[in-house]
Amino acid sequence: MRYLSLLLVFLLSFSVNAQEYFPKNDGVKQSFKNYFALTNATIYVSATQKIEKATLLIKENKIVDVGTIIVIPKEATIIDATGKTIYPSFIELYSEFGINKPTARPNGNFTPQYDTNREGYYWNDHIKPEYNAYENLSYDEKAAENLREVGFGSILSHHNDGVIAGTGLFWTLNDKATNADRIIKEKVSQHFTFSRSKFTKQSYPSSMMGSMALIRQVFHDAKWYAQGNTANKDLSLEAFNANKSLLQIFNAGDKLNALRADKLGDEFGVKYVIKGSGNEFERIDEIKKTGATYIIPLNFPDAYDVSDPYLAQQVSLSDLKFWNQAPFNLKILAENNVSFIITSADLKDTKSFLSNLRKAVLYGLPKDKALQALTENPAKLVNQFDKVGSISKGKLANFIIVSGDLFDEKNTILENWVQGNRNIIDKINPTDIKGTYDLSFENQKFELKIEGENSKFEAKISRDSINYGTKIQFNDPWVNLVIKNQDTTKANFVRLSGTFIKGQIQGKAVLENGNETTWTAIKKEIVNTEEKKEAKKEELKVPSMYAVTYPNIAFGTKEKPKQETILFKNTTVWTGEKEGILKETDVLIQNGKIAKIGKNLPASGAKVVDGTGKHLTAGIIDEHSHIAISNGVNEGGQNSSAEVTIEDVVNSDDINIYRNLAGGVTSANLLHGSANPIGGRAAFIKLKWGYSPDEMLVKDAPKYIKFALGENVKQSNWGDNARNRFPQSRMGVEQVYEDYFTRAIEYKNEWDAYKSGKNKKMPRFDIEMEILGEILAKKRFITCHSYVQSEINMLMKLAERYGFKIQTFTHILEGYKVADKMSAHGVAGSTFADWWAYKFEVNDAIPYNAAIMQSQGVSVSINSDDAEMSRRLNQEAAKTVKYGNVTEEQAWNFVTLNPAKILQIDNKVGSIKIGKDADVVLWSESPLSIYTKAEKTIIDGIIFYDLEKENQTLSQIQKERADLINAMLDAKNKGMKTQAPKKKETGHYHCDTLGEYCKESHYKYN
Repeated sequence: MRYLSLLLVFLLSFSVNAQEYFPKNDGVKQSFKNYFALTNATIYVSATQKIEKATLLIKENKIVDVGTIIVIPKEATIIDATGKTIYPSFIELYSEFGINKPTARPNGNFTPQYDTNREGYYWNDHIKPEYNAYENLSYDEKAAENLREVGFGSILSHHNDGVIAGTGLFWTLNDKATNADRIIKEKVSQHFTFSRSKFTKQSYPSSMMGSMALIRQVFHDAKWYAQGNTANKDLSLEAFNANKSLLQIFNAGDKLNALRADKLGDEFGVKYVIKGSGNEFERIDEIKKTGATYIIPLNFPDAYDVSDPYLAQQVSLSDLKFWNQAPFNLKILAENNVSFIITSADLKDTKSFLSNLRKAVLYGLPKDKALQALTENPAKLVNQFDKVGSISKGKLANFIIVSGDLFDEKNTILENWVQGNRNIIDKINPTDIKGTYDLSFENQKFELKIEGENSKFEAKISRDSINYGTKIQFNDPWVNLVIKNQDTTKANFVRLSGTFIKGQIQGKAVLENGNETTWTAIKKEIVNTEEKKEAKKEELKVPSMYAVTYPNIAFGTKEKPKQETILFKNTTVWTGEKEGILKETDVLIQNGKIAKIGKNLPASGAKVVDGTGKHLTAGIIDEHSHIAISNGVNEGGQNSSAEVTIEDVVNSDDINIYRNLAGGVTSANLLHGSANPIGGRAAFIKLKWGYSPDEMLVKDAPKYIKFALGENVKQSNWGDNARNRFPQSRMGVEQVYEDYFTRAIEYKNEWDAYKSGKNKKMPRFDIEMEILGEILAKKRFITCHSYVQSEINMLMKLAERYGFKIQTFTHILEGYKVADKMSAHGVAGSTFADWWAYKFEVNDAIPYNAAIMQSQGVSVSINSDDAEMSRRLNQEAAKTVKYGNVTEEQAWNFVTLNPAKILQIDNKVGSIKIGKDADVVLWSESPLSIYTKAEKTIIDGIIFYDLEKENQTLSQIQKERADLINAMLDAKNKGMKTQAPKKKETGHYHCDTLGEYCKESHYKYN
């Protein structure tokens, strides 16, 4: 037995020893046998704890010990770090570093793709949770060097492509290791975006609301798949379920997108880490409420070159303000206890990272918060704090050595150690050659001035007020100077090469003619840097932050407007009710409602508004609007998109909200476009300028969905390359409805059978079918884009076959031809006053359409479908008085009470009646006059537009622009970097706008 034991020991020792001389062919292997001891340093062991005159002891790739009383082994290499500061290396959590990317699809016209090209994966190519970054690596030494130079030692890399973009890995920036040694963890995160993949042509999704709907469906499908409800193999859903335990990172960007991402996560119990864009301060209250951790870039904008007053006019006030406000973002997040980490992502040049970090600290970000955001916080997020994120025993030797305080711009990062591998960026104890010297050669004397820091020097040579062009190179102890001769009749250059020893440089000179001689430079004085320091401090003076407004653009308010008690006295009241128009009448608004209507009402502490000679009406309701929508009004990637909703993409920062308020509009029904027969769901909002998207939504309003008929849905105007999606004809459009409603009935039957126990297998939860089921159950209502009478008849008959009715035909420019049939069906008509002939199917439109439909008992409204027209809907209504002899009260109801009835909210808005919401407008004259102006627009008892204050607002805007332009001119004069003025092209959405906004309505993939 003893013999067997000895044999085993012998064999094991042979095995171990034998491995030492085995050749290694899998890359460079680190084999650190010695200790390194960095002594006499200030060491930040964490963001909040530092040790003075401390020693850091490391061996191989680990930290052995840190402190003031450390036993240094005899064989250790000692590095004197007196006067230096050591910090944990930074951690980057948002990067595509080292990812080997496929070739992106080319831009240009091509045939759309509607189905996936893959087998065994999810039906949508933009969903790629199975993609693993660690399997697609190509380590980039130059990029790693750039990141190390600004302090990073470890990094989370992922491929930022696709709505679900797969997993990221966590690894180090260690050039001397193999990938196997660099990788700390192969899978640490799963990544989401709102953007399509650049590497597939699949058409869906083509909008942000489509991306959000797609993510929702993936969550439902993954849960259903995990319960074993299908025999089909889906590698994407398997990967998605497996990745749920990882850190979930959502690349949201804009602050409103961040709110959308968080809200989406809340639906499914996921707390996303959200990649922001730096404008979170603009919605700090809502950002704080999310409770999310944010990844914040430091991409502060450069000042605009506004020296040309004409070009300066192109720059919006919001862009001017953002230049001033952006550096305060991190300070505001810290003050509001929002958890965040800092990233170098979005920077054009990584080298600007440190200067921007220092700027954020200068603008109020506490240093300890900055360090936490770069070290501890990211380490804890990826569950690797036992390895990185602080300097303590047993952790990886990832640290940086700085010449002093990291946040002082005069200091530099000297070394960055990654897994114990020493990366020298600059000398830890550089020779200082700066100063003023007496330079002599060939019996000639000059003055030599050398300036700079840490081996980065500049030289100036002069004599008798003549300056000579000079270049200097310093490679301790060698100094090389090239001097350009001012005499153009001679050869141009003198070359000096020598060594620096104790304040003196001496060596060999090569003259213009090639002769050689000696030269000396003796330091005569020390450069006085105190004046320069003071000048630098003056240059870095922190400006005052311009007040954030709601929204943070022109005409935003410094505080969200609040509800008031208001008494309108002695005005003409257009009630919209049986009482008609009341002269010299008072209206009291209290607690957001219309409280009293009468004569000589007591003020009771209310704000009194003299309405003498003026007119008070209910606010205008736009039944068909496309304002206040982000990133696409159409989800045209499929012939049905019932799963998408405009509620996901309400844009509270759209200036058209304010412009509509100035035109007396108080609420709008935001509709999906007309790219497909079954479009997306609508969002009914009140135009609460400065409020958040959620606060604008009227959540208890009846729910609508957009359908469409005609040229747009059959792709008449999409271009020949894009016309391959069903339907391609008007009869095909009908068949789409037949197909989808038949499927919706079958879907309901499957669920009924499952719930009753007849079917043991749970059906797949399909958002699209759920919404169509709501229509069949009369819980959701259709507003349908329509023109031609034959199609109008078709859809009414189809709805009757399936047991429901169409709520509204919008546009309905041939409604006058079928008004009797519309009245019998019970469908409303929301039309234009006098638009016609702008495309073929509109050729039969007439301006008498509204009056004829109303005469047949159809409920009629006038809508805009256009951000310009919506500002003058009062005038559009007035046109019906001319075209059809409609009375003025009836005409006014076309934009107030009638759309309220059509949208089934007339119990709350649309007329001036006690108990209704206080959505009212005070007009200077009759609301139907082309000369009238909306003086006050009030929603829920809150004044959101006040003509009386607008002149004051315009003066304030002019002053802010002037002040900011002067500040930018000053920045340019101080030599700061500037950018060319740019004009923002926002544009307007229409029914047929496809993809993102484009100047003309044509199909655009993006």
